[in-house]
Amino acid sequence: MDNLTTVEGRAYPFGMKNVDTDIVIPAHWLKTISRTGLGKGAFEVLRKEPGNVFDDPAYAGSPILIAGDNFGCGSSREHAAWALADLGIKVVIAPSFSDIFSGNAFKNGILTVVLPQAAVDRLMEVARTDRIHVDLDAQSVTTPFQDRFSFEIDPFRKHCLLGGLDEIGLTLGDADVIDRYEATQAQERPWIVPASAAAVA
Repeated sequence: MDNLTTVEGRAYPFGMKNVDTDIVIPAHWLKTISRTGLGKGAFEVLRKEPGNVFDDPAYAGSPILIAGDNFGCGSSREHAAWALADLGIKVVIAPSFSDIFSGNAFKNGILTVVLPQAAVDRLMEVARTDRIHVDLDAQSVTTPFQDRFSFEIDPFRKHCLLGGLDEIGLTLGDADVIDRYEATQAQERPWIVPASAAAVA
């Protein structure tokens, strides 16, 4: 997982409320276990509408999505986070998120920022013309017009996102401790160590 410190760029001024994961990525895209290629299916139904924000050249490649209240509700499909990441989105800003979506986003290196509706409305306005800056370390969202909005984040999630750590990365951080434990077990309880592992040790 890539580390996430600051993200700056144009933002999709989406703003729709109660967007469930079937809107983010329709069910017929769930046949794959690959995390790549799903960006093509992200918001597929909405992208069939002329003039939709996701196909507007002004926002092409935007790393930030500004959404409405209760974003990511509905089913618990992790493909929704995969689709957003494949679309290039690194930060989603909204007044609230589904808990399951927020967890899936975090596990896939996407920062979910909860801000009051008034702040989201202001960012929607700025996004139509200018870039937005998100600083995870400072826990702030700023604009070129001196707007500054602070947000809260769980310290553990912040640590993982800043360091680019997923579950595997966290485990590898304790590799020395794990190796010492396994070596001790091999000596003290050789009967629980598979023969192949003991031969390697």
